[in-house]
Amino acid sequence: MNGGLRVLVADAHLPTRTGLRLLLERNGFEVVAEAADASAALRVALRERPALSLIDARLRGGGIAVAGRICSRVPETEVVVLTDAADEHELLEAVQAGASGYLEKTMAPDTLARALRGVMNGESAFPRAMLGPVLEEFRNRNQRRRLKLPARPAIELSRRESEVLDLLRRGLSTSEIADRLDISPVTVRRHIGLLLKKLNVATRAAALKLIERSGG
Repeated sequence: MNGGLRVLVADAHLPTRTGLRLLLERNGFEVVAEAADASAALRVALRERPALSLIDARLRGGGIAVAGRICSRVPETEVVVLTDAADEHELLEAVQAGASGYLEKTMAPDTLARALRGVMNGESAFPRAMLGPVLEEFRNRNQRRRLKLPARPAIELSRRESEVLDLLRRGLSTSEIADRLDISPVTVRRHIGLLLKKLNVATRAAALKLIERSGG
């Protein structure tokens, strides 16, 4: 086998690991290690120094987190995060962790193999349809608003999150916010979901009540 194609596969599901191993070996890769949780993934990555590490996003112990640690401690490896269902927020976390790719496990085998070979040739591998919101987040990352909360640590909002929050406070609906900001309703709902997560509340009404109490 070509040592330049040595791969680590980290996934808690044995049949998934077996399927990936067969796919990789059919396409000239050599699976040198497997792992079923985050701690094992980091341990074998440090030991084997693979050229490519495939990490399940929801790996026990934190898939995205261990992807970042592998990127930092094994810089010669290309890290690709694999997911059962692509999610914009998860994609952003993978990019921030240093991953070279974020791909769905349900991709056609030949397409997945080509994407992984592209990563080994210096390309990135991300769902093209999801890159817009991610690029927007990176453009806005230095334009943040600090929001103080009652009896809680302050949180930081991106420019777009701040805009969505202000329009929510003015009583606009999802579709009205989408029209006002010239973005899709799906993107508006994504921003609202991130706002609720940051505020640690379950509903828009609870978020607005908390904001009003903060005077923000």
